[in-house]
Amino acid sequence: MVEERRAAAYERIYTQLEGLIKNKSPNLLAAMSTIAAVLHAKLTHHSWTGFYFVAGPKELHVGPYQGPVACQILRDRGVCVASVETKQAVVVPDVHAFPGHIACDSRSMSEIVVPILKNGTVVAVLDIDSTKPAMFDEDDVKPLEKIVSLLQPYL
Repeated sequence: MVEERRAAAYERIYTQLEGLIKNKSPNLLAAMSTIAAVLHAKLTHHSWTGFYFVAGPKELHVGPYQGPVACQILRDRGVCVASVETKQAVVVPDVHAFPGHIACDSRSMSEIVVPILKNGTVVAVLDIDSTKPAMFDEDDVKPLEKIVSLLQPYL
């Protein structure tokens, strides 16, 4: 039942974001800011919702986000870097069990990262944390990929 409710929530969120972003956002930052704000407000299990831009090999810089102060630079390791390297979403039910996890917020317990690709290259990632363990699973990946697909015209 929880998965059905979350799937329905993702559909409602996508529809809302499509109306706010598609052919309306002036640029990538505005679109990302809108996505972060809506996801963070609508999905209450999110403790941090935002984006990191790829700035170089194994280096990411913080972009638009909602939640506590973020690490401004991620280097060499962590869930976001793993997503960039594999070009795949990474779901982490227990961040303390993830080798090389970077604890920007010590309260974080679980995380999901979805890469954003331009011509096959990761240019940014959507990063979401929760203060509760196992708040994300594979059922979150496709809806979040669909949501970040709204950014494609701005890349």
